[in-house]
Amino acid sequence: MNAEIFSRQRILITGGLGFIGSALARRLVELGARVTVADSLVPEYGGNLFNIAGLEEKLQVNISDVRDEHSMRYLVQGQDFLFNLAGQTSHADSMQNPYTDLDINCRAQLSILEACRKYNPRIKVVYASTRQIYGKPKYLPVDENHLLGPVDVNGVNKIAGEEYHILYNNVYDVRACALRLTNTIGPRMRVKDARQTFVGIWIRLLVEGQPFEVWEGHQLRDFTYVDDAVDAFLLAAANEASNGQVFNLGGDCVISLKDLADLLVQINGGGRYVTRSFPTDRRRIDIGDYYANFDRIRSTLGWEPKVPLREALTRTLDFYREHLPHYL
Repeated sequence: MNAEIFSRQRILITGGLGFIGSALARRLVELGARVTVADSLVPEYGGNLFNIAGLEEKLQVNISDVRDEHSMRYLVQGQDFLFNLAGQTSHADSMQNPYTDLDINCRAQLSILEACRKYNPRIKVVYASTRQIYGKPKYLPVDENHLLGPVDVNGVNKIAGEEYHILYNNVYDVRACALRLTNTIGPRMRVKDARQTFVGIWIRLLVEGQPFEVWEGHQLRDFTYVDDAVDAFLLAAANEASNGQVFNLGGDCVISLKDLADLLVQINGGGRYVTRSFPTDRRRIDIGDYYANFDRIRSTLGWEPKVPLREALTRTLDFYREHLPHYL
């Protein structure tokens, strides 16, 4: 990828004070882009001003909600790229408050795309989708042709959000693509609870010297380090071959949750966990084993994960040993 493509370009990141959004913002500032981050800072959704510590004079921050059509109409004007990462990510919350999830992950996405269509049709949009839309895999590894069968409200609404982006690409020529993220980990991820990823709460408890819970532990997963995810977003934005496409992201290895817990304890130099059965409400929406086939993005855009899982976990633990109070 020619990184100079982003120099002096105007870039909007929705959800830009969150985990992946702030990592994107940091990289794009380094590349010389003119970055605006938009975030609602709703406490449940992961935005944190500490995520852009040291960048306050190098980018613009707009505290606004993607559900506000007037804000989005204003924000998309004049932008060259939109990285659309705003969303409600908690599967459990989506089951308890389905209408909120509908508003954020469906209606707001449609409003964003309508603002692009009417006020900035030349913009390039990269949408953060999720592997949750596949539901319980019928085969492994899961490729993009796998049937979609979400097990929760969040997955249903994320399908709609993704489909809106591809529709607007195909019908209105608003260039758009979607990345189906697997478990993304790294510095600045949410650790106060499991709304974003269960690994966050594991790391928080490890750093605090408390035991964490592993539910059963035999499930297989893959993990993408945040810097690798940022690479994928930038490649998708820079390459016209991504238009109208959906791409899986994945990790460098597949690991069981119990082996992941053992690896974390080893890297941390100590700690302990307890194994227990799934809580009833979570068992209903558990997807079992999941790991991705990411051949499509590798062959189309040249992306593949570079950071090994051990190194990803080491960097993440080091970050929270130093900065944990800012994330509680």
